[in-house]
Amino acid sequence: MSFQLDRRQFLRSSALTAAATLGSQALPASLLAETTPAAPALQSFAYADITFAPGLHEAQRHQTQSVLQSLNLDSLLKPYRQRAGLPAPGVDLGGWYDAYAFCPGHTLGQWLSALSRSYAIDGNPATLARVQQIVRTFNQYQHQDPTGAFYRDNRFPGYITEKLNCGLSDAYAIAHVDEAAEALALLTRRALPFLPEKALSRAEQEARPHKDISYTWDETYTLPENYFLAWQRTGDRRYYDLGARFVYDSFFKPLAAGDNVLPGKHAYSHLNSLNSAAQAYLALGDTTYLKAAVNGFEFVRQQSYATGGWGPNEAFVVPGQGNLGKSLAKTHASFETPCGAYGESKITRTLLTITANPLYGDEMERVMYNTVLGARPLGADGAAFYYSDYNPHGRKVYHPDMWPCCAGTITQMAADYRLSTYLHDARGVYVNLYIPSVVRWQRPAGVLTLSQQSHYPLDGAIYFTIGTPQPDTFALRLRIPAWAAGATVSINGQQQSITVQPGTFATLDRTWHDGDRVVLNLPLALRLLPVDPETPKTVALVRGPLVLFLLAPPFQLDESKATVPSLKESALLNAERIDTDEWLIKSPTDDIRLRPFTSLQDQRYHTYTQLI
Repeated sequence: MSFQLDRRQFLRSSALTAAATLGSQALPASLLAETTPAAPALQSFAYADITFAPGLHEAQRHQTQSVLQSLNLDSLLKPYRQRAGLPAPGVDLGGWYDAYAFCPGHTLGQWLSALSRSYAIDGNPATLARVQQIVRTFNQYQHQDPTGAFYRDNRFPGYITEKLNCGLSDAYAIAHVDEAAEALALLTRRALPFLPEKALSRAEQEARPHKDISYTWDETYTLPENYFLAWQRTGDRRYYDLGARFVYDSFFKPLAAGDNVLPGKHAYSHLNSLNSAAQAYLALGDTTYLKAAVNGFEFVRQQSYATGGWGPNEAFVVPGQGNLGKSLAKTHASFETPCGAYGESKITRTLLTITANPLYGDEMERVMYNTVLGARPLGADGAAFYYSDYNPHGRKVYHPDMWPCCAGTITQMAADYRLSTYLHDARGVYVNLYIPSVVRWQRPAGVLTLSQQSHYPLDGAIYFTIGTPQPDTFALRLRIPAWAAGATVSINGQQQSITVQPGTFATLDRTWHDGDRVVLNLPLALRLLPVDPETPKTVALVRGPLVLFLLAPPFQLDESKATVPSLKESALLNAERIDTDEWLIKSPTDDIRLRPFTSLQDQRYHTYTQLI
């Protein structure tokens, strides 16, 4: 039985369920028992409710949007038309994208999603026109390909369908392009004959006849997330049924029971599948899937590097054997960055909306600043940053192939930072990320504005100003990171006696007046984080949420001759700040400079050092 929801309900429910960041400890069983699918604790604001000041986050969005606007429309549709035997004008984009390349047309849905979200942010007519053009042209192609020939003998019919589901659903619900609903329905009919009867693990795919091993890498277990969202947004019951059909029970049920079945599995896609578990919980009302999402992310967190990244060589490691430490010297492929960061931002944001646990924000913040926000910019020629490199002689490089999968997720990630910054419930506003910005909230007393200014995370003082047409009583809740012992809060210059406990939301519940000012001070003490418990002498230097990367001396250009510094704990913890984004360690041989990931360019660097 189908039903139709008001579009605002669609947007609200999709915002509730569409993304996130887990914190630095597991959720208590009591919280799981109390959570019900009908009442997520928090809601997201709409994209347009939040305005970011100029800075790294907005620069990344504008840069990726400029690339998407520059791509030729015929080139975007070329692999679809070619594989269907249709006239296919336009120049090949190259790399992974071409008709008979590794993953033809794979990023089109992600780019459509990113454009739709960016239009929701700033209402740019040129962006809307681009969304409309893509939807219209894609739908025309689908009418010309009645048998779904594009998907025949395709390595990734499930993967590509899932990305297109997301893009068309966003175009309909966020950019209000009504034709996208028809295109989504037609996509479902075209792709469904080429999908298996259920979500298949890689082992199950390998057991079936296949051309070569790459034809067993499809990711049908990520399909439920966007099928359930399509059901919420369109009211069409078939999407609900498809979401339920592809729920990955062989993975989720062991996770829900506390069995760590991650080792050896493809890292990004299985982390991303946790978003389907969260959506299954919200759609089906079965707490098994919430437990799977919570436990699964906790297992990921337990094998994360200091940066929050995970999955060396794109696989989860066996815990308790020092495998993260061992990976440092064995690979430069330490973390699949834009894809991994995007998948993690979704699951942590969703779990935050469900549970209101601020520790999810800690992990979200850690990954954001230490990985994706420092990615090399997406090139109009398809050059894309892919792996963060935690090898002792790391550096930032582009993937050797044009248009890899991370060329899609970087564009979505850049549009989504604001959704993670503020949340709300009926009683108040939750500030999850500290990014210079303004959020607008319609209240009975009028439109409330909350603005924040800071140089965080380089400095720990964060300033908030309340704007309200008349006095208004509500709670302002500020995330206090688990590492922020000694944090303080003042209102209008008066120090507050409230408890500011690390790993909680500090709550300021009062009647607010126009112009009230709040100052939050987060101490940014230096600390050391070992790569894993079994390798305690291999440590990263961390300040607040930022890993400080050691710059290799200029003469160490030959990796075979380079050496990783061995330092005393006291030398690391007494690093001196010498510039806005640079620190210095005095060494008996050579002084060592350190910078956060967002400030690294072409230099070689060391993520970890050895304690002596």
